[in-house]
Amino acid sequence: MNFNELTAHEILDLLKSKKVTATEIYSSVSRAIEKRDPKIKGYVRTKTAFDESEYSGTTLQGIPISIKDNICIKDTPVTCSSHILEGFKPPYDATVIQRLRQAGASIIGQTNMDEFAFGSSTENSYYGPTKNPWDLSCVPGGSSGGSAAVVGGNEAIWSLGSDTGGSIRQPASFCGVVGMKPTYGLVSRFGLIAFASSLDQIGPITKDVRDNALLLSIIAGHDENDSTSANISIPDYTQAFTKDIEGLKIAVPKEYFIKGMEKDVESAIREARETLKKLGATFKEVSLPHTEYAVATYYIVATAEASSNLARFDGVEYGLRAFPEKSRRTPLIDMYEETRDKGFGNEAKRRMMLGTYSLSAGYYDAYYLRGQKVRTLIKNDFDKVFNEFDAVISPTAPTTAFKIGEKASDPLSMYLSDIYTISANLAGIPALSLPCGFSKNNLPVGLQIMSKPFNEEMIYRIAYRYEQSTDWHKRKVSL
Repeated sequence: MNFNELTAHEILDLLKSKKVTATEIYSSVSRAIEKRDPKIKGYVRTKTAFDESEYSGTTLQGIPISIKDNICIKDTPVTCSSHILEGFKPPYDATVIQRLRQAGASIIGQTNMDEFAFGSSTENSYYGPTKNPWDLSCVPGGSSGGSAAVVGGNEAIWSLGSDTGGSIRQPASFCGVVGMKPTYGLVSRFGLIAFASSLDQIGPITKDVRDNALLLSIIAGHDENDSTSANISIPDYTQAFTKDIEGLKIAVPKEYFIKGMEKDVESAIREARETLKKLGATFKEVSLPHTEYAVATYYIVATAEASSNLARFDGVEYGLRAFPEKSRRTPLIDMYEETRDKGFGNEAKRRMMLGTYSLSAGYYDAYYLRGQKVRTLIKNDFDKVFNEFDAVISPTAPTTAFKIGEKASDPLSMYLSDIYTISANLAGIPALSLPCGFSKNNLPVGLQIMSKPFNEEMIYRIAYRYEQSTDWHKRKVSL
């Protein structure tokens, strides 16, 4: 049996009945990585040997998991797929890693990403691009493209990613897997190397909805090390599967069905809507009037916070340290300039310069402050809708996966890849992407489900009922 192709809950059943051992599962995934990753290039580091003594918990019984390369793992290189963090080994585990270890998970590798999560294609990586397992000439999405690609390509049972403007959901859509961006504050950010601190969230990428809910139940919860962590009780999200969706009211924002959406995407979303109708849900078109400002708002707020967060990477305390061949100013200034010039890629430099400009004297009020005000308007739009509706559905992305290099020279076109996902981060609400169809070119299409803050149970309830009525999640790649 190819254990690497199973879901985590299927593997748990086998482990509990003692039909397989954790070592056999780990070995199966390791063999898949060895065979498939030279094509997909989803991993930047792997751990080939299973060490049972390292994991004390019994909930997950050693099931292997892959981790995005911006989540700290003690005494293990973590680089955010950037040259500037070369050689950096965190002295501590991120909170989500602690919880995975306590539950008995086994970390099998770290996945490629856009440098510092700056991108929508996983092409902006110091290690080179990751490829989409459904079509190796296409991108896997980004910035958690490595995590989505290894799950979609059955090189991992499940994975953790991070989502700042769609970085879990868009690659989940492109790779035909399930990706959840939790409510801001539900999952601790302690140990997540920051991109934009008011937007970042860690979340699960899995093969089906049940695995997603199981993994979120493990990593969610209050953490005193994160001042933005919400002090609320965490339910067993899998209990949401016991309820049907008869009578649920679902909103469809008219602003999300616009020019530029691929016909195959629109068709798949409309079919998904009909499926949910047959399951008893009712639909109504609504307006989220400030949607048109979401992309501009995001790229002001996110770049401003990124420029501040990335100021710490200067060659002084950790990571790369570089000096020019000829002295230009003083040794210290030379080191700062050369380290940051050689250490950061073009997209990282672009975003830091945009953010620094937004925060500079004379422009702060016109850009960053105004962006935060518009962000509040976007949140208010969702609040009004959720006063009447249980959830909102939309496409996850306007297109299926595009070709590698297709948008590399057009940053604005690349930024618009996240047009449907950005608003959820700005509003702080939970949002999930799950497979809902395929294009004529056999590329996956994702359905996005959103709900009010801390109502992940509602999202899982709808997603599970939809998933069980279709077989999109059962399709396998052939590599």
